[in-house]
Amino acid sequence: MPIFEIDPDIRKAETLASHFYTSAEYFELSREKIFSRTWHLAGKVGEMAGLTPVNVLPGFLDEPVLVSSKGEAVNCLSNVCTHRGKILVEASCEANLIRCGYHGRRFSLDGKFLSMPEFEGVENFPSERDNLQHVPSGIWNDFLFISPGPIAPLDDFFGEMTGRAAGQDLKFTGRKEYEIDAHWALYCENYLEGFHIPFVHHSLNEVVDYGTYTTETFRYSSLQTGFDKNGEQAALYFFIFPNLMFNFYPWGLSVNIVKPVAPGKSIVEFLTYVGDESRVEKGAGADLHRVEMEDEAVVESVQRGIRSRFYERGRYSPSREQGTHHFHRLIAEFMT
Repeated sequence: MPIFEIDPDIRKAETLASHFYTSAEYFELSREKIFSRTWHLAGKVGEMAGLTPVNVLPGFLDEPVLVSSKGEAVNCLSNVCTHRGKILVEASCEANLIRCGYHGRRFSLDGKFLSMPEFEGVENFPSERDNLQHVPSGIWNDFLFISPGPIAPLDDFFGEMTGRAAGQDLKFTGRKEYEIDAHWALYCENYLEGFHIPFVHHSLNEVVDYGTYTTETFRYSSLQTGFDKNGEQAALYFFIFPNLMFNFYPWGLSVNIVKPVAPGKSIVEFLTYVGDESRVEKGAGADLHRVEMEDEAVVESVQRGIRSRFYERGRYSPSREQGTHHFHRLIAEFMT
């Protein structure tokens, strides 16, 4: 069976082959085939002002982007000078124009070439190529997303969630990183099913009613909803392909970004936004560090296990692993 053949019928389907998670070749291919064609979080628009440099997935995609924000106008531009390729803005600042610190080339805040010293007599200059390229961008719930070459508009990834997770005035309260000895996709597919909750997350299982846990799949995203024992919504787990997780709790929002490092190593970034401080220590989002440690232990064990010569593929639970099946089908679609 070809490695990227995932039957659309979950009852017949087999999972991705283990070689996908261990192969350096597939890891490198995913850089251009998956990550360069999807959307990546740049930050919250309300927290950006002036010129803000953003490196899209540093160490992996490494695409330098400059967010130019003035009033309601937000421009996402290549942060590379069109003269000799120097990074234009190294740190956030306020400015009325963009000036290269190498040879003095200047650009307007919307990326248009303005001037260049010592270029008298250069033919066919300036041209469109001397302007800074605009990088595709979009805004969802005040979060800014950018993509080197998106396969589809931002709304195709986020549209189903518009209006379903709004309503809180969120304040950024912290950032934390976890280094994991596992492939980025293994971490994501663990997130995409609640099947493991009773077996791995005993404290979370006491809060969430496993029997009423639901999963919905959309074109490039999926949503898991957990309810508490009283039937109240305990959490919304919104996944955006390939590596973004928006976890909405009664107290606010935890954003997780899974960053590929190597076939057997990833970094998971946690961004915390609180809306109701009185509920932080309650419910499904009360002890995220403990849940993370439990998830890491399982995912790292899987990474070791799939190297076995006795394992290649598995099967799916039709009632519990719809999100993981959907995720695998998207990987197969992008990789081929």
